[in-house]
Amino acid sequence: MIKQHEPSTKSMSGYLAPLVREIPPSGIRKFFDLVSASKDIISLGVGEPDFCTPWHVREACVYSLERGNTKYTPNAGMPELREAIAEYLYDSFHVPYEPSDEILVTVGGSEAIDLALRALIVPGDEVLVPEPCYISYSPITTIGGGIPVGIETFAKDNFKLTPEALKASITPKSKVLILCYPSNPTGGIMTYEDWLPIAKIVEENDLIVISDEIYAELTYEQKHVSFAAMPGMRDRTILVSGFSKAFAMTGWRMGYACGHRDLISAMLKIHQYTVMCAPAMGQVAALEALKNGMEEKDRMVESYNQRRRLVVQGFRDIGLECHEPQGAFYAFPSIASTGLSSEEFAQRLLHEAKVAAVPGYVFGKGGEGFVRCSYATSVNQLLEAIDRIGNFIRKL
Repeated sequence: MIKQHEPSTKSMSGYLAPLVREIPPSGIRKFFDLVSASKDIISLGVGEPDFCTPWHVREACVYSLERGNTKYTPNAGMPELREAIAEYLYDSFHVPYEPSDEILVTVGGSEAIDLALRALIVPGDEVLVPEPCYISYSPITTIGGGIPVGIETFAKDNFKLTPEALKASITPKSKVLILCYPSNPTGGIMTYEDWLPIAKIVEENDLIVISDEIYAELTYEQKHVSFAAMPGMRDRTILVSGFSKAFAMTGWRMGYACGHRDLISAMLKIHQYTVMCAPAMGQVAALEALKNGMEEKDRMVESYNQRRRLVVQGFRDIGLECHEPQGAFYAFPSIASTGLSSEEFAQRLLHEAKVAAVPGYVFGKGGEGFVRCSYATSVNQLLEAIDRIGNFIRKL
């Protein structure tokens, strides 16, 4: 039996690095923890597919383990997986990469973003981040000594990054532009025509781009356009993606980064000293997903599309303005008409209606007045959630 002891009353925070001590905890995880501790909650909070990883992908992993495939892989990842990623990106998004030195397999897309920022920025560099956006970009920038600069986007523009807003945010210290389209949390996308002026500004101001394209496969009315595929942008762009969203593999933590060999080589140095390599069994599963998982991926995307239309119309029917998301699996309805802040709305919705949504303010500039609702859950749950939200609003 483990001997019990009295918890210490001494604070250890004085030993922590000030940058880490001052970073707030994830607003998404805060609500996820509340949901975990409650009963009868319908969660629209965490961005995770409700589908299980396809059986043949799991089976490939199990068979690999049975054969004793439990060793390290090359630091950059299994050569056959890097070759499959290169083929997939070229066939799907028309971006060519050399598997041997321009692709790095990482522990999720999150590690790839962290590696890219650590390889690029020095203290004082400014990192431009269109917002509302995925909550990790700014804290990771801060930890690396950089200065995150939020660029507000608006529902009236379908949350697209406009050239005017980008130009207005650039200073002599600007070095990196982080892009996330399709967008988490808004579901906004960028077209080829949208990207053209952005690419011109990037070149004129000698910026490096980290393009987080983890939702690239999840577009509904037109095909995703990779920023790396824009003229002159391939070598200026570190393309980050992974298997979590499109292939329902969140828990496998399999991602990758692609880019100019000098950039990938620098990221590889950090990667090999911190995590050595991504797990071998996860790489086997990722390879199977790329080789034989496209039909399941397409079926999941079609299901998300049906839910997308249901949710957007549902929010509009109960009186909430909601722009139509063209990608990812999030709706971002405005709750401004309720007179509540996004934090108060989300807290009261959770406690009074038993529905969890993420308050928009946690996603940065432009997020206040909205809540993020993931529609990666069952139709029955979505219908019930909308009904509960509608009743909640009518009682306000």
